[in-house]
Amino acid sequence: MKPVIIISIAFLLLISGMAVINSCGQSSKPVALPTTYHPTIDAYDGWHLAVQAWTFKKFTFYETVDKAAAAGLDWIEAYPGQKLSPDQPDEKMHHSISTELQAQVKQKLANSGVRVINYGVVPLPNDEAACREVFDFAKAMGIQTLQSEPPDDAFDLIDKLCQEYQINVAIHNHPEPTHYWNPDIVLKALEGRSQWLGAGCDTGHWMRSGINPIDALQKLKGRVKAVHLKDLNEFGVKEAHDVVWGAGKANIAGILAELHAQGYKGSFSIEYEYNWDNSFPEVAACVQYFNTEAAKLNPTGWTDLIAPDLSNCTLPANSWSWDNFQLTRNGGGYIWMNEQYGDFILDLEYKVSPGANSGVFFRTADVNDYVNTGIEVQIHDSTDGTKYGMNGAIYDCLPPSKNMSKPAGEWNHYTITCQANKIYVVLNGAQIIDMDLNQWTEARKNPDGTPNKFRTAYKDMARDGHIGLQDHGQPVWFRNLKIKEL
Repeated sequence: MKPVIIISIAFLLLISGMAVINSCGQSSKPVALPTTYHPTIDAYDGWHLAVQAWTFKKFTFYETVDKAAAAGLDWIEAYPGQKLSPDQPDEKMHHSISTELQAQVKQKLANSGVRVINYGVVPLPNDEAACREVFDFAKAMGIQTLQSEPPDDAFDLIDKLCQEYQINVAIHNHPEPTHYWNPDIVLKALEGRSQWLGAGCDTGHWMRSGINPIDALQKLKGRVKAVHLKDLNEFGVKEAHDVVWGAGKANIAGILAELHAQGYKGSFSIEYEYNWDNSFPEVAACVQYFNTEAAKLNPTGWTDLIAPDLSNCTLPANSWSWDNFQLTRNGGGYIWMNEQYGDFILDLEYKVSPGANSGVFFRTADVNDYVNTGIEVQIHDSTDGTKYGMNGAIYDCLPPSKNMSKPAGEWNHYTITCQANKIYVVLNGAQIIDMDLNQWTEARKNPDGTPNKFRTAYKDMARDGHIGLQDHGQPVWFRNLKIKEL
């Protein structure tokens, strides 16, 4: 799910080491592991699903970032003029904000694991000073694409700045009779322009103008830079409204298939302009639909660890529930995944109540004896307590290298990577565990001579098994649980 650094290249992952696959029946080969930062969890290799902040225009930008994170999104498209935060209602998310406010925004994004990928729709007039202010802001924020509806006489200037800053400009279409409502007009504006300029395609506005989105995308092949993906309840009707993707008249699956066939690489933004006060469930449903369809075309390997109906889990009756897109402990026992995993990256968020204790078990060979046959990454309200039982520890074996925990009531972000004998844990953007199981050579003893409770040496533990979430008697919540097998 989510790094704490803002970068302009979508899939940049800093790699701190190499591991070797040596499990039975496989040939050994080096595999780069994302051991230092949280990976992006896009479902399609080369597509980045974002939310256009206009979707939540009745809320502040900071609240919108929180909603994006809750929906499992790594990306957001900002627009100029949204109120910044509940604590700063007079400030706005805008390209004219001070460098100090920019730093605050970056920190908010970093803490939430969300990155600004696009910005717009923003005016880009034939005025170099005005345009440079926008491009400078985009460069500082790591923005890849600016969405705009520029006047005809501004394209020479915009093209020059695109190449200088290496930032895209996508021509956005609103419905007829606005200037760029028809893709033919966009194509004409792009004639002779560099590849830094292209189309910012809004499928809903095309539908309102009576234009089939797939036909329009075929015309714009090779020039698509960004997509505002929408599904509407009616075609060719100006008053049509958004519906959950796949439930309307847009043929979203066909649109995705067309862009896949074109080799499109870039962003899709959810701009949901309906049910303004409570659209989050519909936005989250769009995310689920997109991830399912996109993964059929060019999967990254990231999948949901837990089915919303809990059908792929074993658990006592009524002990856990899936509600509002998060997993809640109700009491009564652990929840175990039916499938077994060996080498994998597990990405998840958790939140604890004051004083709460929980944990993530993995490679558990026997769920009836999880203490002695599985490995636990500790979840705790704080780092107080025993050296090997604090939050982030490999329980009773290895403490975290630093305290990266957030207070009770706030969402924390784990990335747990298992590759053969190596275990890496990243918590809230920093690596806290770099463990070599082969160093644990004796039962009931850690390499530094301290005792542990396990009757099997960790080097002899099973290298695959079940993943489980601990019920330790206190409230705990999980969301955005994603896994990628290696």
